[in-house]
Order: sequence, then structure tokens, then C-alpha cells
Amino acid sequence: MTHLSGQDRSQLLLLPEAVDDYVGPDNPVRFIDAFVDGLDLAATSFIHVEPKVTGRPGYAPPDLLKLYIYGYLNRVRSSRRLEAETHRNIEVIWLLRHLKPDFKTIADFRRDNRNAFRHVFREFVLLCRQLDLFGRELLAVDGTRIKAVNNKDRNFTRASLTQFIKAADVKLENEAVLDRMQARIAQRPDILDQRRETVEHPFGTIKQWMNQGAFLMRGLEKVRAEFSLTALAYNLRRVLNIVGLPKLIAALPALKTVP
Repeated sequence: MTHLSGQDRSQLLLLPEAVDDYVGPDNPVRFIDAFVDGLDLAATSFIHVEPKVTGRPGYAPPDLLKLYIYGYLNRVRSSRRLEAETHRNIEVIWLLRHLKPDFKTIADFRRDNRNAFRHVFREFVLLCRQLDLFGRELLAVDGTRIKAVNNKDRNFTRASLTQFIKAADVKLENEAVLDRMQARIAQRPDILDQRRETVEHPFGTIKQWMNQGAFLMRGLEKVRAEFSLTALAYNLRRVLNIVGLPKLIAALPALKTVP
């Protein structure tokens, strides 16, 4: 008995296999492809949607958006790593139809369209609403700390932090805020558990499983763009686990009818 052996790399094939055969019908890249193709990127403020009449042809914004959504969904956010994926990752090769943009083009797209990603996130939220995935029964708000590069003039020093804490303490004393909060918790002792399940799970998943404990870009607007992609990837993963790919793709035509 022998081990299984692969095919000879120099073996010629009479009928080459199609790239589409490597991507199964339940692969999430099929939804990314259909979702982005259904968006009106011109209405969502993406630049260079309409190609120029003259000059060297550029990459279409839908293709670069697909690449970024795939990357954030699969813990690949660096433009250099995304460039590498276009050469070796069969799913990305399928998604971009063999296009191989360089890392500078990929990075510039994220920087230049930093205000447009939130609109893509909103479109997916509308799709989730169409699928009736929002219970609208409980609202939980919380925050988390994610590392970022900040201007030194806007960083907290020990002195400024002490002053900020004193001002916060005075504000809390003037408003019995803590007492009201304590009273609400006493009336509903289960509310803390609900908050942990509702809010801490997304942030924990984003920072641990999705490996996004630090932002790559500088500047508040660029960081917001990054987090829009992060939140979109998190929601997409959750919805795929809940409703499945066929139902999610089937809901795409109805997305345009949502106000």
C-alpha cells in the first residue's frame, strides 16, 4: 500500500479546469461578489466609478471594494498582504477575475474612499433589516479600546489625564447619575448579563478572532473607514452563520426596494 500522490506539475491538461470549479456554491465570496455588484457606488461617494475617456485604464472600484471586504472577513487588512493574496489565493483570484492590483493601488483606494465605506456598511444593515434580523427589543451601548496611532499633541499626559478625571468626577456629582444607574440595575439584575452578551461579544470577536486589536491607518476619518469595514465583516460573518448563503443572496434583489 502506498501513499496518495499529487499530479505531475508539468502534466498538460486537454480541458483545463475552470477557476469557478474551485469556489463552491456555499462560499462567502459569492455573496461578496453579488452584494458589491448590486451597489450603486457612485451614489455612495466612491471616486473613479466612471472611467476617464483618456489615460491608462484603472481598476474598477467594485473590484477593489470586493478585495477589502474579503480581506477584513478573513483577517487580511494590510495592502501588501492583500496584494499577495491576489497572486496565490484561489478565492481572491476568482473574486477579482485574475486582476492583480499592486499594494499602492489597494492602499490608495482605502485612503481615497474613507468616507464611502460607512455607506456600504449601511447598505448591509438595510439588508439585515429586510431579513428581519433586528429584534428592536433591547439596545445596549458600550465601548472598547483599540490601539491606534495618534498625534502626540492629542495624547493624554499624566497632568491632563488628572485634570480630565477631576472634571468627570465633578460632572458625575452634579448629575446623581451613578445612583440612577444603580437603581436601574437593582430593578433589572439580569441587565448586566444581557449587556455582556450583546456588546462584549462583538468587540471580543473583532479583537481576538478577527485579530483587529489595532488600527492600521492614521487620522480619525481613516480609522472610521477601517472600523466600517471591520463592522461590515463582523456582521457579514454573523448573518452567514444565522441565515446561510442561499437565503442571503436571495434577499439581495429586495435590497433596492428598502427606503
